[in-house]
Amino acid sequence: MTTIAENTGFVTLINVFSVEPAKQSELVTLLARATDTSVRHVPGFVSAALHRSVDGTKVTMYAQWESAEHYQAMRSNPVASPFLDQALAIANFDPGMYEVVKVFAASLQG
Repeated sequence: MTTIAENTGFVTLINVFSVEPAKQSELVTLLARATDTSVRHVPGFVSAALHRSVDGTKVTMYAQWESAEHYQAMRSNPVASPFLDQALAIANFDPGMYEVVKVFAASLQG
C-alpha cells in the first residue's frame, strides 16, 4: 500500500501521461497490467497508485522506489520496456522524480 511519509529515503516518481480521452481507458489498462505483471516484482519497488483525470486527458502514476538506481534498473529491464513503448505509442510522457518534503493531514477540530 502506498504510504506518503517524510524521511523514508524512498524516491517518488510522479509520471504524467497526456492522452486523447478515447485512449485513456486503454492506457490505464496497459499501465495497470505493466505494474501488476512485471514492475511490482522488480527489486526496489515499494508501491504505486494509478490515477486518471476526470476529463479523460491524463493518466498519472505515483510510484515509490527504494532508490533512483532501483528505478533506473527497472527502466532498463527488457521485461518492463515493451509496456512503456506501448504507452508512448498512445500518450505523451512527462516523468518526474521527487522526495517527499512535508505531509499534511486534516486537523481533528470538532
